[in-house]
Amino acid sequence: MSQRIRWGVISTARIGEKTVIPAIQHSNNGVVAAIASRDLEKGRAFAQRCNIPKAHGSYEDLIADPEIDAIYNPLPNGLHGEWSIKAAEGGKHVLCEKPLASNAAEAQRMVDVFRARGLLLAEAFMYRFHPQIAAAKALIDDGRIGKIHLIKASFGFSIKREDDVRLSSALAGGGLMDVGCYCVNISRYMTGEEPIEARAFADFGARSGVDERFAGMLLFPGGAMAQIDCSLRTYFKQFCEIRGDHGRIVLEHPFRADLVERISIQLWSDSAGQDEHQQIAVDNPNPYTLMAEDFADAILNNRPPRYSAEDGIAQMRAIDMLYAAAQK
Repeated sequence: MSQRIRWGVISTARIGEKTVIPAIQHSNNGVVAAIASRDLEKGRAFAQRCNIPKAHGSYEDLIADPEIDAIYNPLPNGLHGEWSIKAAEGGKHVLCEKPLASNAAEAQRMVDVFRARGLLLAEAFMYRFHPQIAAAKALIDDGRIGKIHLIKASFGFSIKREDDVRLSSALAGGGLMDVGCYCVNISRYMTGEEPIEARAFADFGARSGVDERFAGMLLFPGGAMAQIDCSLRTYFKQFCEIRGDHGRIVLEHPFRADLVERISIQLWSDSAGQDEHQQIAVDNPNPYTLMAEDFADAILNNRPPRYSAEDGIAQMRAIDMLYAAAQK
């Protein structure tokens, strides 16, 4: 294997064109070598537009391509499991868009298949690679806000097209699966625990059948609670606040830091014996590139990715808990 991972991308999805493909092309250890589309002419036009040397007319042909080392899978949620497993059966490592699967049981099947073949699988939560996330976690671990009692996380936007796959119940769409998953993930990451109980409300669209608005609570073993909300019908908003008994942390752009020029962490704390407020500036690199570089480096150096596929199973368990709570 060369020292640059040769990536293949399944589908001409917008997320690939706008974010992940440019990030891979700018990475120091990877290149997008091929794209696959069920419409070959569409695939060729996409490849030319994105400076990709090869286009395949089927996903199967891309998976069978011996000049591809890893697959990026940005297909609709309901197809993540099926095509990631097919890629593994073709001997390919897979970076799969979030959510990893339609549910925890499917995520477990995916992990089992990849493990049996000695291949790498990771969930593409790019936000975790941004320096602000590690910096916020370090403040928590250093005791700057004391014991975590409450996390408030919000992520929503107003969907533009009614035929958007994220409004398809058959393809595992919905607000929680698309953007609420970030709120769940950051709550799990900051507490370092898995939720033991959930409560939730959801607005399931009359036409779509998916949760177009969702609000939930997660309870963690250490006593922390996470209050999350997400939407496919409201003006764009991303936010996270972590409150402890000695302070609080606010992240104003926790999930899409790439949309703004400058990033800082707001910290209020009395851990040093007096109240203080700090605005802590952090670097703002492209988190998509950092994610792609980590996955490629893991392949090249035969190591696990920074975030394991098993974490994706735990993530889906939490999402399953919230959906079950919303159905009560």
